[in-house]
Amino acid sequence: MTILTHNEAETIHEGAKLGRSLLPGTVIALFGELGAGKTAFTRGLAAGLGITMNVSSPTFTIVNEYPGDIPLFHFDMYRLNDEHELFDIGWDDYLERGGICAVEWSEKVEAAFPPGTVTVRIDNLGGDTRSLEIETEEASQ
Repeated sequence: MTILTHNEAETIHEGAKLGRSLLPGTVIALFGELGAGKTAFTRGLAAGLGITMNVSSPTFTIVNEYPGDIPLFHFDMYRLNDEHELFDIGWDDYLERGGICAVEWSEKVEAAFPPGTVTVRIDNLGGDTRSLEIETEEASQ
């Protein structure tokens, strides 16, 4: 599914729509260049999960945790080299905690994602217009 948004508020709104539909344990793989809107989309995910805390980029901390009925674990892989470093910070533990794992710069750690991962590709089409391509795959049974 591809959606066009024309401002940050619309990008956040689309993230919230997705957030309301997520089940505990879902991984969201976010792809997009610097400034594409990955963090704005994640703000929407948080809102859709009922999380009211301010969501900010975890670039320097690698992961920010936001408590809620379904917690949100917001990862930024920009500073990591590969999925091995992700496992070093306890990726398996996060997957087992039953929250939503939203991962920015996912191209660096794709091999670590479980079946059923939701992929969100955000492209800046100029100005404030974004193309959001959201793909879901069924988890292996």
